[in-house]
Amino acid sequence: MTVRMDSGLKSSFDALCSQFGMSANTAMNIFAKAVVQRGKIPFEIRGDKPVAAEESEGLKAFRAIRAMAEAGAFPDLTLDEINEEIREARRTR
Repeated sequence: MTVRMDSGLKSSFDALCSQFGMSANTAMNIFAKAVVQRGKIPFEIRGDKPVAAEESEGLKAFRAIRAMAEAGAFPDLTLDEINEEIREARRTR
């Protein structure tokens, strides 16, 4: 098996494995064995924010606003008025 990684990451990984008294190859074999034995990645992988939930909420908001617009809930605005609304929103952020 060949593993590609950034040269800086490889250098740091090799140095750390050396401190553990093993090669990077041995560390990768230990990882692979743990995955096979447990049937899962042996540590939690997650991001800082639940992206899927944010996208879902964002999509819900978009659909609600779109439905309101299609129902005529918003007054017709000229392009200049729309741009002014955007400028005002940016000023108040």
